[in-house]
Amino acid sequence: MEARDVSSLHDSMRRHGIPGVLTPEDPKNPAGPWRVFDHDGPGRRDITDATLAAAEAAAGRRPARGFVIAG
Repeated sequence: MEARDVSSLHDSMRRHGIPGVLTPEDPKNPAGPWRVFDHDGPGRRDITDATLAAAEAAAGRRPARGFVIAG
């Protein structure tokens, strides 16, 4: 994920309650690639792929209205 994608993903994560911490791969190069981690600190896990999939799935959900008719 590139730096230009971070703002959009962050907004989607917050809107849909998807947890994660967005961090540049190289802290000295914030314009380069970014990753998503489960938390900030030692022992953190890279969850970029799962987060991107969750954000994509959440964005594709549409509110549905309908009726249930008992048989």
